[in-house]
Amino acid sequence: MEKRDYYEVLGIDRNASTDEVKKAYRKLAFKYHPDKNQGGEKEAEEKFKEVSEAYEVLSDSQKRSTYDQFGHAGMQGAFGGSGFNWSNFTHFDDLRDIFDDFNLEDFFDGLGGGIFGGSSRRGRRGYVRGTSIRISLEIGFIEAARGSEKTISVKRAEHCSVCGGKGAKPGTKRKTCPECGGRGQVVMSSGFFSISRTCPKCGGEGNIIITPCVECGGTGKVRVTKKIKVKIPKGVANGTRIRINGEGEPGAKGAMRGDLYVDIYVKPHDLFERHGDDILVSVPISFPQAVFGAEIDVPTLEGKVKMTVPPGTQSGRIFRLRSKGFPHLRSGGAGDEHVRVFVEIPSRITKEQRSALKTYAESMGDDSGPMRKSFLEQLKRFVNR
Repeated sequence: MEKRDYYEVLGIDRNASTDEVKKAYRKLAFKYHPDKNQGGEKEAEEKFKEVSEAYEVLSDSQKRSTYDQFGHAGMQGAFGGSGFNWSNFTHFDDLRDIFDDFNLEDFFDGLGGGIFGGSSRRGRRGYVRGTSIRISLEIGFIEAARGSEKTISVKRAEHCSVCGGKGAKPGTKRKTCPECGGRGQVVMSSGFFSISRTCPKCGGEGNIIITPCVECGGTGKVRVTKKIKVKIPKGVANGTRIRINGEGEPGAKGAMRGDLYVDIYVKPHDLFERHGDDILVSVPISFPQAVFGAEIDVPTLEGKVKMTVPPGTQSGRIFRLRSKGFPHLRSGGAGDEHVRVFVEIPSRITKEQRSALKTYAESMGDDSGPMRKSFLEQLKRFVNR
């Protein structure tokens, strides 16, 4: 079956804003809630996965740009040869916002092996994967080009070493929750719908702590600061998000951790401007260098190089240095460096220089240069029309 266009899946046009993309996804994700699709759960799951795949692409500026240019073919590298699956989805927090009041773990666990962790249907009392963490990391322009390894500090929870993450004081036992009778859920009926919600007293555990652990206060977790190394690939762009598997918050009952997402912000450079994988640098030259030509020093990401300026170079001319730009992130090679030269006019000159320039100007006349001559001709036609 041919894949549908992502914009068609979400029912939006191609210039929709990020907020419009999210709004459309929230509406469709809620529409395919399993409680609203009794008897058609399988179709609802497939629809839910389809709109989630579209949202994953269109809510990410880089993926969206690639998709707009290459269509579904451009997403093969992003999702692997087997296509989109829930391990590619990076917006679990958005799902939690949408379904905050519903018991959806059973539904999600059936989508490709468990969207929130766990490989079987375990309900609220199951092993739910930990929450992911998102932080920002600022790096230098040259670091982004060459790649680097950074050590970051992440504040996150760890299982309490005293109670082993159970929350209860060692040697004590929990008791069955009187609110839900150990089920972990309470049922609320409204009209034709019957909605299961997490028990507010036990938080879905089915039992409650009588004597909390002194170290963690019954939460089973303590806050720590963890040092984590982040590998910055060569050619990384501003706004790139790097995922580090298993370095997020711990899951319930020993379930696997969430992931750590690092949003990269690249500081601007004093000399270089980045345009995709190409860079632009502006270099001043003197009037004699522009007239007679010269060999000048030009900065690149790898250091200084020599570049020849031919005689008669006009101010604003751009030269290209091949493969001197940013490395391509997902393929070999690199972009180019564009060198824009401009003729710098001295603010102060000596009497001898002034005299020499006057002599030069008198010998050249008013329309000596080709650009000046062309301009004067156009000006004349404009005035006399």
